[in-house]
Amino acid sequence: MKYLSTRDNSLNQSFNDILYQGLSKDGGLYLPREWPTINLDKLLNLSYQEVATEIIHSFTKDDINKEDLSQIIMNSYVDFKNDKIAPILKLDNNKFLLELFYGPTYAFKDYALQFLGNLFSYSLKINPRKISILGATSGDTGSAAINAFKSNKDINVFMLHPHNKVSPMQQKQMTTVDEKNIFNIAIEGNFDDCQKIVKKLFLDDEIQSQTSLTAVNSINWARLIAQVVYYFWTYLQIRRKNLNFIVPSGNFGNIFSAYVAKKIGLPINRLHIATNKNDILKSIIKNGVMKKKIVSQTFSPSMDIQISSNFERQMFESLNRDSSKVSEIFEIFYKTGNYTFDKNIIEDFKKIYDASSINDEETLETIKKVYDFYGYLSDPHTATGIKLLLEKNQNETWISLACAHPAKFQDTVKKATNLDVEIPEELGKIFDKKEKMTILANSTKEVKKFILENI
Repeated sequence: MKYLSTRDNSLNQSFNDILYQGLSKDGGLYLPREWPTINLDKLLNLSYQEVATEIIHSFTKDDINKEDLSQIIMNSYVDFKNDKIAPILKLDNNKFLLELFYGPTYAFKDYALQFLGNLFSYSLKINPRKISILGATSGDTGSAAINAFKSNKDINVFMLHPHNKVSPMQQKQMTTVDEKNIFNIAIEGNFDDCQKIVKKLFLDDEIQSQTSLTAVNSINWARLIAQVVYYFWTYLQIRRKNLNFIVPSGNFGNIFSAYVAKKIGLPINRLHIATNKNDILKSIIKNGVMKKKIVSQTFSPSMDIQISSNFERQMFESLNRDSSKVSEIFEIFYKTGNYTFDKNIIEDFKKIYDASSINDEETLETIKKVYDFYGYLSDPHTATGIKLLLEKNQNETWISLACAHPAKFQDTVKKATNLDVEIPEELGKIFDKKEKMTILANSTKEVKKFILENI
């Protein structure tokens, strides 16, 4: 298994080569040179951990032996609060929710980041060194990464989030972790600003000479392959062909993982993207227009993104893996803030994806409606998907992803339902803890200076 870059399809790197890089030096994202094939019959009657081992090993087989990988995966899900790890809930006839909030920080990011934390620990034992994790978060990635890497003496974590633009619970989950290796940086800007700083620093020779910068955002390929697993797990629980998924989407990582699942053998029919007011993904899928706009703050802050990094991987696929064309598109986009895809490329997007934007009012209405009809409380991100789920044809099997525990967005849920969400004990404790974060200007130079002073 070898890997290329979306901006240099001549690369031929191993999984170990790309594990810590995140971004390729050319600014592109990594993908396999060839897609593996998964035999569904071999997955029948396996546990979640066993399914994960089979799928992930197909991407790592030359670099990590299967026995070691199995142990990494067992360690990753030992603290999850549901025996099925990612259970399926039937909401209505042929309509299901895939619940992905049973990890330690109560959000779907735990499924990948607990794996990544254990994978890094395994790798650093074989090749000891100190690394610095640099990431940007619109909410849940930060807390999941901090939980996965806290107390690791070989890893410093520098996590950027947009100041006052995540939920109070999301912020507390990050900033109340009092560990010497954890550095929370609140940027006076939006998530796209945070993400832009991270990308610039990954290509900064000076900082890379001082420390080994490592990505844990969904630009890191290892994160995406861990997310591929729960799509296969859905099929194994439902046992139906031609599945359709609805995925609340911000940075496009979770839904691209569904695309990967389809490429390697899962019988997926349609993928429907649910976005909020920040609807660049809808604009691209519907009209082929990639246009940078001002990020709006919404009730679903993890999706308050206008530049979805992982969409570059889909562009590369739809452009027949032409890395020079991908580079050309981004050169135009970064200069003008605008790009319109050719008609044949738009048609390729539409063969795979549908896309809808759900505004704040509709999100609140959906949270209330689902509670009134089904007695189910959802967080606002999950609600963007459920709104679409309720509208789907009863004759097709649709699964919408439940992304986070509603307690993480208790103010929004109460606004919708007038109910106080029951808060899990672990989450309730954090409000008594002191916060630790550094507020910085929207400046790559300032963030670079802070990192160099603290490594």
